[in-house]
Amino acid sequence: MIDPPSSGPSTGPFSESPQELYLDPEVLAQELAEELLGDPLDELDPVDPAPATIAAECDHGLALLREGSHEARMQGLRIFCEHRDPRAVDLLLPLLDASCPILRMSAVYALGRNPSPLAVQPLLGLLAADHNGYVRKAVAWSLGNYPDAPVLNPLIRTLQLDIAAVRLWAASSLADAGGTGPAKADPAAAQLLLSLRIDSEPAVRSNSAWGLGRLYADLVEPRQRDVVEALVQTMLHDGESGVRDEARLALEQLEQPEVLERLQTLVDEGLLI
Repeated sequence: MIDPPSSGPSTGPFSESPQELYLDPEVLAQELAEELLGDPLDELDPVDPAPATIAAECDHGLALLREGSHEARMQGLRIFCEHRDPRAVDLLLPLLDASCPILRMSAVYALGRNPSPLAVQPLLGLLAADHNGYVRKAVAWSLGNYPDAPVLNPLIRTLQLDIAAVRLWAASSLADAGGTGPAKADPAAAQLLLSLRIDSEPAVRSNSAWGLGRLYADLVEPRQRDVVEALVQTMLHDGESGVRDEARLALEQLEQPEVLERLQTLVDEGLLI
């Protein structure tokens, strides 16, 4: 499992390669060919700076966003992809309508780091309608920081219908959205179970296994049994070793004696190493 970004939501075990992302031939060729910087999340410094340093960086970020030039905004957005400051929200929201997908994508990530109720509907609008896969992928990640907002059904639809690069982040965020209680956990688990069984992308299946492990404690007993059985079948029969390993790890982390005993029996019978 990849390490989660500092101060952000937990992520699933697999990221994706740039080749898996949807490149709009017109927009990206014209706007991104020379300035595609990758995901801001991939560039974060894991070292926690001192509070005074963070405050100074945030002040500088606000000034950059107010300056208005493309380069200044990009620099400011990088700061708020890393740090939280409620003063940034009013400056981030208008950038969700920027014509440049890099600006939109970075603003989405920054609003994942700086969640605000005012951002929920604009983010959901981008998830449903933005033509650019990088932007939708950013939204799928960011909505994991909005578990109390009405994001469950949009994430379920995304996991059913979007491209692989977006689906894998939707699976991770669905675990966050469903982890606020049984009422949300059950429909989230139902979709993750389906994706675990039928999704063609191994990374999505792997993230679905990871998400089911996280939701297990919030599920009623019949659904818990469904989760265990699905993870066992995935562990034994999925065609990708990474998915099998993630399913086994999810089972082990449930820390349920009967599940651990079953795993040991499979080892004793030579079905697991």
